[in-house]
Amino acid sequence: MLDNIRIVLISTSHTGNMGSAARAMKTMGLSELYLVNPESEPDGKATALAAGASDIVHSAKIVGSLDEAINDCGLVIGASARSRTHSWPMLEPRECGEKVFVESQKHPVALVFGRESSGLTNEELQQCNFHVHIPANPDYSALNLAMAVQVLCYEVRMAMLASAQAPQKQASELEYPLANEMEGFYQHLEQALKDTGFIVPQHPGTVLTKLRRLFNRARPEAQELNMLRGVLSSVQKAARK
Repeated sequence: MLDNIRIVLISTSHTGNMGSAARAMKTMGLSELYLVNPESEPDGKATALAAGASDIVHSAKIVGSLDEAINDCGLVIGASARSRTHSWPMLEPRECGEKVFVESQKHPVALVFGRESSGLTNEELQQCNFHVHIPANPDYSALNLAMAVQVLCYEVRMAMLASAQAPQKQASELEYPLANEMEGFYQHLEQALKDTGFIVPQHPGTVLTKLRRLFNRARPEAQELNMLRGVLSSVQKAARK
């Protein structure tokens, strides 16, 4: 039931953390691990710290960018440990687990974790539909990578077990666009705003970041996204005239 859920680790610097994350995943029933541009490929240390979950480490998919890891996902949630200049739709871990499990019944879902030292960049977080924050002790919130993976995988498993007891909670009938379709829309939006002169390429400011936040918060359905792209094409056609 959890095969449609992937854990994505970005630029992991210590191979042991790959193994520890794999162990955290397997104890909760998850098996899909993606490694984005790791500093080193999994090695003996990763296998040792996997402690019986080496199959997940050895079958991990290694890709060169976050785009490659999430392009077929209908829901992407980024783990963020610090506040940002521009607030983003935020989930609590329990809510995150429920949303991930329910939507995984319809399309692939990704939980994205950043670098051990600095987490996710703002650009990477902008590729997520939601952020999730683990409310640890504010006086000592030093969760390491595998701990964070464990907490969120646990919440997914709790949602799965709750669903088994209350099976009436099913995935919504709404069809959401995949991550690569949303990226195509954002590129189209940027070009349309440049064509109409709303954005000056030399001084773009933060307009696109704020618009990403708006549309990620609104989360348009697939049909609505197609309509929006039609509107952009119409605006571009008028601008050319």
